[in-house]
Amino acid sequence: MDVRRRLPSKPAASDRNPAPSPVRVQASDALPLPIRHTNKIFSALFMAALYFLMCRWREKVRTSTPLHLLTLSEIFAFVSLVASLIYLISFFGITYVQSSIPSNEDEIDEGVVVDDRRFPPTSSAQSANPPPPPCPLLVDNANAKIPSFYPDDNDEEIVSSVVSGKTPSYILESKLGDCQRAAGVRREALRRITGSAMQGLPLQGFDYQSILGQCCEMPIGYVSLPVGIAGPLSLDGRTYYLPMATTEGCLVASTNRGCKAISVSGGAESVVLRDGMTRAPVVRFGSAKRAAQLKFFLEDPSNSDTLTVVFNRSSRFARLQGIQCALAGKNVYMRFSCSTGDAMGMNMVSKGVQNVLDYLQDDFPDMEVISISGNFCSDKKPAAVNWIEGRGKSVVCEAIIKEEVVMKVLKTSVPALVELNTLKNLAGSAVAGALGGFNAHASNIVSAIFIATGQDPAQNVESSHCITMMEAVNEGKDLHISVTMPSIEVGTVGGGTQLAAQAACLDLLGVKGANLESPGANSRLLATIIAGAVLAGELSLMSALAAGQLVKSHMKYNRSSRDISQVAAAAATKNH
Repeated sequence: MDVRRRLPSKPAASDRNPAPSPVRVQASDALPLPIRHTNKIFSALFMAALYFLMCRWREKVRTSTPLHLLTLSEIFAFVSLVASLIYLISFFGITYVQSSIPSNEDEIDEGVVVDDRRFPPTSSAQSANPPPPPCPLLVDNANAKIPSFYPDDNDEEIVSSVVSGKTPSYILESKLGDCQRAAGVRREALRRITGSAMQGLPLQGFDYQSILGQCCEMPIGYVSLPVGIAGPLSLDGRTYYLPMATTEGCLVASTNRGCKAISVSGGAESVVLRDGMTRAPVVRFGSAKRAAQLKFFLEDPSNSDTLTVVFNRSSRFARLQGIQCALAGKNVYMRFSCSTGDAMGMNMVSKGVQNVLDYLQDDFPDMEVISISGNFCSDKKPAAVNWIEGRGKSVVCEAIIKEEVVMKVLKTSVPALVELNTLKNLAGSAVAGALGGFNAHASNIVSAIFIATGQDPAQNVESSHCITMMEAVNEGKDLHISVTMPSIEVGTVGGGTQLAAQAACLDLLGVKGANLESPGANSRLLATIIAGAVLAGELSLMSALAAGQLVKSHMKYNRSSRDISQVAAAAATKNH
């Protein structure tokens, strides 16, 4: 049924000279003064307060005075700035708001045309408008006609404009004011350009507003990943169920078996050895001698307090821990390390580093900043500096597995596991020239939990640095197993942790958001849980290898039992 809003009817002969319309009441009429006067007053107050605070802030920076120490005049200026800003945001929008509210005359003259038959307008009791129909761009129907969402917009024209290149795809969110609609328009434009319908890529059912400006640009849909649960894992006297997002069969089942072996043996224990995110800018001088002078200046203990104040000014959570310098000719690499609360902290430490670089320009005006990141950090790349010095959270986790558990649950023996660990994880990795890879498959578990909890998947590179150790204890009857992971880079606030699904997984682990009582406690706990999960995964996989069960297990759990030819035939029949 074709339903559309009635077009305005032509005026009757008697209405050729209509009576003047009554004056509409304006929202600004409620103000004690005309709005033009109050706008001028608060605009002047806003500019004056802002100028005063900027001058005071500049003076405090020069004198290294903490910014949070405020005088009475600064407090008054700050309050004035906030009050005037609230006023300006509120009252400059009055004209826009009142223009969007229909008058009574507009509502009375509304009618509806259905199948070319005109119906009178609804009564006040039936005045609730039905919800608008969903956008055909959000439905997988390539032949659907694209209607306009709003009276002044035509989505067909927008799609054509994107296809032709007149409208950049990246401005659709700001142009349309609707993130999901922008994703639909972008997807339809891409379909026309490439000829691919992308039918398996879902578009509906996702909050695109939640990723705007922080997680992903120019979205056209989202990828669904299954999330499995391994556990319970007994760690440090508590139990955890581990959310793991993966498409690899056997991984969750294997980790679950490791969790069982640990739990029935009394649980695992963990220790956080270090907590500090790093960033290493690279600067250049005219000579190596001048570069060495900067190195000596940064490493001089008498300059430590000043550099700490300058660095810590960037955030209430960032706290400088140290600066490690390295020279390559006349280039200086400065590796800053700082605590970052419950955030992973890359942006936080970068802001602190920028503050220090600006400060150093006064004493070293010939210093040329090449890049705020010189790869001495080192981020998202395997590097010996992370393996040796650590980055993020450095964690060690251990457990003693009883002999009967090794035999009944893991289906192997303690001597077999110890020998395999030596030949595979230690000697084999050394033969391969591994860097931080002295383990069986730590990256498997790290990646699965990273994706499930909204971490940066690319940081799996250094976060999976791990050495697995096994030895027989208690007169050779029981197995002592440990994993040492020097650079687990995780956070419980910011980035993907704010998305609904990822936040739910963090909540399952009891580490959602920031810890208000002890900043950084949640992110450190998450790091220990990941180390405990890696311990379980290492234990189970090594046992499967020692018992010769790896291929059998993967053939059982990592292969589809469906007849692929029948599935393909059914899909073809459905498409036709």
